[in-house]
Amino acid sequence: MDFITNFPLFTIVLSLFSGVLCYMLKGKAARNYTIVYESILIVLVSCVLWYTLHTGKAFTYVMGEFPAPWGNEIRAGVLEAVLALTFLVIMLCAVFAGYRFVDTDIDESKVNLYYSLLNLMTAALMALVWTNDLFTGYVFLEILTLTSCGVLIVRELGRTTLAAVRYMIMNLLGSGLFLLGVVMLYNMTGHLLMMPMQAAVAELAADPAVMPVLTMAVGILTIGLSIKSGLFPFHYWMPDTYGWATPTSAAVLSSLVSKAYIFLLFKTYYRAIGIEVFERMPIRNILLVLGICGMVVGSVQAINANNINRMVAFSSAAQIGYIYMGIGLGSVYGYTAALFHVLAHALTKSQLFLTTPRLAEVSGGNLRFRDLQGSGHRNRDAGVFFTLGALSMIGIPVFAGFSSKIQFGLAAVESSSIKMILVMLALAVSSMLNALYFIRTLIRMYTEDPDTNVRAHHRAGYNVPMLVLTAGNVFLGLFSWVVVNLIQTGLSMFG
Repeated sequence: MDFITNFPLFTIVLSLFSGVLCYMLKGKAARNYTIVYESILIVLVSCVLWYTLHTGKAFTYVMGEFPAPWGNEIRAGVLEAVLALTFLVIMLCAVFAGYRFVDTDIDESKVNLYYSLLNLMTAALMALVWTNDLFTGYVFLEILTLTSCGVLIVRELGRTTLAAVRYMIMNLLGSGLFLLGVVMLYNMTGHLLMMPMQAAVAELAADPAVMPVLTMAVGILTIGLSIKSGLFPFHYWMPDTYGWATPTSAAVLSSLVSKAYIFLLFKTYYRAIGIEVFERMPIRNILLVLGICGMVVGSVQAINANNINRMVAFSSAAQIGYIYMGIGLGSVYGYTAALFHVLAHALTKSQLFLTTPRLAEVSGGNLRFRDLQGSGHRNRDAGVFFTLGALSMIGIPVFAGFSSKIQFGLAAVESSSIKMILVMLALAVSSMLNALYFIRTLIRMYTEDPDTNVRAHHRAGYNVPMLVLTAGNVFLGLFSWVVVNLIQTGLSMFG
């Protein structure tokens, strides 16, 4: 049974190997191989989740024989396993549901390259989830940046090239700031492994004169990952990045890549800095304010968007604000709410981005709202799945979005009165704005257009993965207590 402790490393190594292998395969073979190997990874991570629940403790895998402070480690607990499993399921669903658009949007000679990039992206996602040292985090942070730009630019449209360049510039800026923060922390502590760094930081933080320097290092690191994940006011790259990418790319970039950056930041706070030291820093209050601003501004911009992909992209900026608001609230309840929303948003946003192109293809290939009139009738499957995702984003009971907002409300009640009022108002305003632009879109989709007779064919390759995403969404909505318990169990293993 202890052999399972090798599985987190296998998920990274197998993904790296698969990235190289897919480059040598033909397009269809690369796609089929990716589906099979992603399924194998899901089995491996499921075993890790079972093992950590069964043993009641996390485990660390030391890569190589180098001791602290220069060693490389990966660590697996309940929280990491839940996140990795969710990421892999979404990646598999995105590949399944979007492969037809990959074949049409990307030159046939580059389809194998596309799947190669997706597999390397999976390696980076897994490494960021499992990593137990900041150096490994930085290395795979850069790999994730490069592969993310690759899955954008491979479409070879003028707008995707421009979006990829803008995305690259912003992400390289974020990576540079993250590296600068890591270097400063290493200079002060002499460690890159998270737990030895936490012990050193705790000693340094006992001296009030050192706290401003620690705060500056953590602040620079925070700005770097905030830029990369799209926290307000650094979210302006999102509409073009998500709006012009092929559907699989839009789904994984919005649902997985941004969440991996946030989880690395959260892990840095919790394990490298120490949550007690972090909560003494003003950074938490700044994240709370920026998160609330992102919730409102992103929603207002979604209302003003002129096409459905830009609307969903600005909605993503608002939802990222929710996550940072939860981190800013602090306490176990705030962190639980933030991590729960990571899962809820990942499932819902991938469902929306995989659905919008199918509504567009029965609307003359246009994503503009005026052209989408009646698209819910012309493609009933896509209309239903978009509706379910929209209801979750609004916060209708039974869906993940509702349970997520309940978690934020509970976290707010446990905070100070000022924070509670701010968060409750933000939740109310954001929910009303969400309802405004999503309900407006649904009305447009289901208003009959007598001039258009195009009808879409039902495809199992789309419906099956969408049913999986919908089932995950409903599970989070109806059985939120199960996921909350898993998250809190994982947090208890984080120390």
